[in-house]
Amino acid sequence: MIHPQAFSLKIIEILSISIIVFPTVVSSDCTCDIQATEHNNSEALKYKLASIASILLAGAIGVSLPLLCKKVPALRPENDLFFMIKAFAAGVILATGFIHVLPDAFDDLTSPCLNENPWGKFPFTGFVAMMSALGTLMIDSFAMGYYKKQHFKNNVDEENGNGHAGHVHVHTHATHGHAHGHGHATPSEDLALSELIRHRVVSQVLEMGIIVHSVIIGISLGASQSPATIKPLLIALSFHQFFEGMGLGGCISQAQFKSRSMAIMATFFSLTTPGGIAIGIAISSTYNENSPMALIVEGVFNSAAAGILIYMALVDLLAADFMNPRMHSNLRLQLGANISLLLGAGCMSLLAKWA
Repeated sequence: MIHPQAFSLKIIEILSISIIVFPTVVSSDCTCDIQATEHNNSEALKYKLASIASILLAGAIGVSLPLLCKKVPALRPENDLFFMIKAFAAGVILATGFIHVLPDAFDDLTSPCLNENPWGKFPFTGFVAMMSALGTLMIDSFAMGYYKKQHFKNNVDEENGNGHAGHVHVHTHATHGHAHGHGHATPSEDLALSELIRHRVVSQVLEMGIIVHSVIIGISLGASQSPATIKPLLIALSFHQFFEGMGLGGCISQAQFKSRSMAIMATFFSLTTPGGIAIGIAISSTYNENSPMALIVEGVFNSAAAGILIYMALVDLLAADFMNPRMHSNLRLQLGANISLLLGAGCMSLLAKWA
């Protein structure tokens, strides 16, 4: 016979477990439906249009500043101050990958709305991020090899056409000048050419990673029907685009593209998030961010973008500059670059509170 006191304790225990577990079960079922937030479509549209203008302006200013600063002698790539600006930008890009993009990808690909098999049985987020980082490494390597071969071939053809058979013509803007030589390129010219090619590959691959992430966050904002959600995102994403633009602009500046190419890259970056918002507005009536398809697509693309951004920040931006002998021989520059790096990462990490 069960003692009444023991029976009462058992009932209380069962009720306590039910109170704790049942809402969790219900919430996991409900999260897959469109969230029942306070909707005001007309007011939300007003804020979305304001966000397009604000984010477009912030991104355009951010990416243009490093390009325009080349006209200021103190901010040219060969000066110490430019090293510090690049360190700040690299910190921004690193924090974007680790703090903004990767956690979103984890949330998407571990959502209870996805089937346990296979999404719950394998860490797809980390796997996709790792593969995209390795893919970026391979693209870096193949692209640099391809560009070097093309440069060598074109210059040999040019010299042969001018009657200078077998002579190599080296032409590079990496040192803000022109190096011309007949015969084999000197080691300094080879180094300048390698650096120029590296900067060009880095800027193009980095823009690809940033654009993937920018379109996704734009669609998420554009598809939202809640003014309370859009208001903080408007301000946070404007700062987000400004800082990210600075990072990309610094890389484009060092790549020494022609003015037209720089303008196209800057414009393309500036338009991606506003374009994503416009797409989000167009599909907002049918889009459900918690549907399995939306979660998988967003999660995979965010994971890939995170892998690209983290690799680019650590390998192509930070390692290249922080391992530079010029940095090692100048304690003041080292301290300045480290402080700038921490400031950039800190500012971007702080924005995660709102976006």
